[in-house]
Amino acid sequence: MAESTFDVVVIGGGPGGYVCAIRAAQLGFKVACVEKRGTLGGTCLNVGCIPSKALLAASEKFEEAAHGLAKFGIKVGGVELDLPGMQAHKDKVVKDNVTGIEFLFKKNKIAWLKGAGKITAANTVEVEGVGAITASKAIVIATGSDVTPLPGIAIDEKRVVSSTGALSLPEVPKHLVVIGGGVIGLELGSVWGRLGAKVTVVEYLDRVLPSMDGELSKQAQRIFAKQGMDFKLGTKVTGASVTETGVSLTVEPAAGGAAQTVEADAVLVAIGRRPYTEGLGLEAVGVELDRGRVKIDGHFQTNVPGIYAIGDVVEGPMLAHKAEEEGVALAEQLAGQKSHVNHDLVPGVVYTWPEVAAVGKTEEQLKAAGVAYKAGKFPFTANGRARAGGNTDGFVKILSDAATDQVLGVHMIGPNVSEMIGELVLAMEFSASAEDVARTCHAHPTLSEAVKEAALAVDGRPLHI
Repeated sequence: MAESTFDVVVIGGGPGGYVCAIRAAQLGFKVACVEKRGTLGGTCLNVGCIPSKALLAASEKFEEAAHGLAKFGIKVGGVELDLPGMQAHKDKVVKDNVTGIEFLFKKNKIAWLKGAGKITAANTVEVEGVGAITASKAIVIATGSDVTPLPGIAIDEKRVVSSTGALSLPEVPKHLVVIGGGVIGLELGSVWGRLGAKVTVVEYLDRVLPSMDGELSKQAQRIFAKQGMDFKLGTKVTGASVTETGVSLTVEPAAGGAAQTVEADAVLVAIGRRPYTEGLGLEAVGVELDRGRVKIDGHFQTNVPGIYAIGDVVEGPMLAHKAEEEGVALAEQLAGQKSHVNHDLVPGVVYTWPEVAAVGKTEEQLKAAGVAYKAGKFPFTANGRARAGGNTDGFVKILSDAATDQVLGVHMIGPNVSEMIGELVLAMEFSASAEDVARTCHAHPTLSEAVKEAALAVDGRPLHI
């Protein structure tokens, strides 16, 4: 190996790791990134965010071509699914993205060390197939997360699949059971439902998207049910038997009761993700863990000086953009800058159709904290652009402090809300009031006018409803 000494060594080439490496290199550090996968980009670019969005986009187009164009005066006949072609589109999108990261590494002169990394000392990483390398400034743990298994349910990535296997099913299942009513389950359930599968979602809690605002979650479930999804809420899966033709699941009420059998062609286990710290040597060097996550202080440093951690392996939402922000902030802090991440304003998005997006506090959280607040809501049925596009399901809801009018939370379900939530994140970052948003001129006709109207509704004066 030509080089063995670096300023910063990042373990993990996912969104948090590769972005941290790039920013550190921009700041003048000599950087190495250790990644055992054959490609950069981590779970997100390879088997997560990016391929799932490619399939979501493709399946949306298929659904629209087959069933959604007549209302626009467009007659289409003989629409057929080319699943291998759709998978090829997904694979090309993934390849283009991971190749782009390789280019950025070369551009920023970052050493990509291919192999599993293990920390053997506070400044040393042993890279499989490469050897020992040292970090004079920092070792950054950015190893991401892995699928959370369900006890008693063996994932074979054929009949019983994780999110990874669900991206590459060889055929559309007649009946897909999704265990878990969170983001991943609803997104991938939407993909296969649009392509022709009957989709049943089994959720242990009493509602889907349980971490989101209650009204948002109820509206989402109603819309997804209208699209054909079946829901078994307050239900737990207690066993699975794989046969040559499918999977036989045993389910029963979460609160106790008689068991039932559900037959499926395929089962997706999507009950969450867990930090990936396997084989890193953390115990040997004394890095503390907290319920499986790497314990850090307010500056991403572990209890061992010189060893830091970011992204899914530390506290906070397991989201790529959260990891990226932490990677940038850490690199800048290592350079002596005063960067930080506002973890209260990390937006969450569900890329179903309609999309779901949120930032800040939910109504349930505000009530539990005893905070007096005002709520303004505006439906997309009253938005001209949404009517023109035939996408009128959903609403925008803004919550503001009753005394100061500062925006405390925003919750949206509707067309393209993933692109609209950024306006409110920015507003909240600058402590804007609902009145500030309401006084901001929005182009007409746009979907984002629903944001302005919801802000007006906080004060009881929406214009178009």
